[in-house]
Amino acid sequence: MLDTGMTAPDFTLPDESGNATRLSDFRGQTVVLCFYPKDNTPGCTKEACSLRDSIEDLRALDATVIGISPDSPESHRRFAEKHSLPFHLLSDPEHAVMGMYGAYGEKMLYGKRTLGVIRTTYIIGGDGTIRKVFRKVNTATHGEDVRKALES
Repeated sequence: MLDTGMTAPDFTLPDESGNATRLSDFRGQTVVLCFYPKDNTPGCTKEACSLRDSIEDLRALDATVIGISPDSPESHRRFAEKHSLPFHLLSDPEHAVMGMYGAYGEKMLYGKRTLGVIRTTYIIGGDGTIRKVFRKVNTATHGEDVRKALES
């Protein structure tokens, strides 16, 4: 499992426009990498909109937000347009990157063990080192929680 102080694994995934996006493209910038289960679901929409509403503060702290879910680039495009999301959404339908980051696996959902996306956010420094891991994400306040972590 990846943790603070470790090097974030590089990857390449298609964005909402189908363009290949590499984590290493963002070297020199702080990256807020958010793994979430599904576009246009209540919790994921709350989380995305919370990040959207905090985007100016996050940018002022030199942070770039990237969301990753198993949804298709087209689904991401519609989700981003519907909610005016000003950040990249990457598609990982095979859960390859999610697996590398420990964001896919067994979890408890309504008291039942299931296999799926584990909502997780990593703050990755400009040098590629993981600075903070959110293993429990409050979807309603996530943007503010990330801002506070970046400021500390």
